[in-house]
Amino acid sequence: MPTIYVTRRIPDLGLTMLREKGFALEVSEKDGVLTKDELLSALRSKPYDGVLCLLTDTINSETFDAAPTAKIFANYAVGFNNIDVAEAKRRGVTITNTPGALTNTVAEHAMALILATTLRIAEGDRLMRSGVWGGWGPMQLLGSDLMGKTLGILGAGRIGSRLAYHCQKGFDMNVIYYDVRRNEAFEKETSARFCPTVEEVLKNADIVSIHVPLLDSTKHFINADRLNMMKPTAYLINTSRGPVVDEIALVEALKKGVIAGAGLDVYENEPKTAPGLLECENAVLTPHIASATEKTRGEMAKLAAENLIAFFDGKTPPNVVP
Repeated sequence: MPTIYVTRRIPDLGLTMLREKGFALEVSEKDGVLTKDELLSALRSKPYDGVLCLLTDTINSETFDAAPTAKIFANYAVGFNNIDVAEAKRRGVTITNTPGALTNTVAEHAMALILATTLRIAEGDRLMRSGVWGGWGPMQLLGSDLMGKTLGILGAGRIGSRLAYHCQKGFDMNVIYYDVRRNEAFEKETSARFCPTVEEVLKNADIVSIHVPLLDSTKHFINADRLNMMKPTAYLINTSRGPVVDEIALVEALKKGVIAGAGLDVYENEPKTAPGLLECENAVLTPHIASATEKTRGEMAKLAAENLIAFFDGKTPPNVVP
C-alpha cells in the first residue's frame, strides 16, 4: 500500500481515486502554502513512497533528502519550474505533471483579460461601485475594438494556440507569433504569421499574450527594453508565469503610458506585487486563477492521481516530465 503525502488539499476526485486504489494519504491540514520548514518536517515524519505536490512547493535536493523513500513527485500543475528536475533524475526520482487539462480554461481566461483591459471593464466596475458615476458621457472610458487588430502570441503551445483560435475565429483578429520552433499546423488553423524574433511581434502587435515556460532563459523575457518596443496603444497579457515579466519595469511602463494597459494573472513574487502595480488603473489583475474552474481543477487532480497509480502499478506514468 503506497503512502503518499499531499502538500495541500486538491479536488476530491483525485484523492478519491487514490484511496479507492488502496493508497494511504496524508493531506496537509494547512489551508495555505507550506513554508520550507513545514514541508521538510512533514516529509521527515514518515517514510513516504510518493508526494503529490503543487506549483507553490519548492522541490529540490533538500526536499529529496527529507523524503529519501519517495520515488515519485506528482506535480499538480502543467509547469514544473518549482522542481529541480535534473536533481530528481540524478537520484532516480520520477517527476510528473498535468498538461492539457487546463488548456481551454487558461486560454479563455486570457481572452477575458484581453476583453477586460481593452474595453476597460474593471475601470467601469470600480466607477459604478464608487457611487460617483454621473451618467453616460460620449468620451467616458473609451476602449479599443478587437476586430482587425493584431494579436501577438509569444509561445505557440497548447494555450497560446487556443487563444489565437478564439481571437482569429471569434473576433476577426490577425495573428502573429514567435516560438523557438515554427508551428505550421498552428499557422494553418489560425492564418498566423511566424515572426523570427520576439522584437518583431512586440513592434507589430496590438495585444501581446505571453505563453512561454519559466526557464532561466525566460526570466524577465519582457523587460524595460522590450516594453519600449511595443506600441503605446498596445496591451500586455500574462497568464504564464510571473517572473517572465520584469514587474517593476511593467509598472513604470503602465504609469508613463509606454503601453496602454496590461492584464495579469501571475506575478513575479507571489503573493506580493511590485510597488505601484495595484494603483495602476490601466491594469486588470486576477489572483492566479486562470485554471480555476471546477472541471479543470478536477481534471488536474485526476491526472495527478493517474500518474501516481500508473507508477505504482509498475507502468510509465502518462505525464512524465522528460
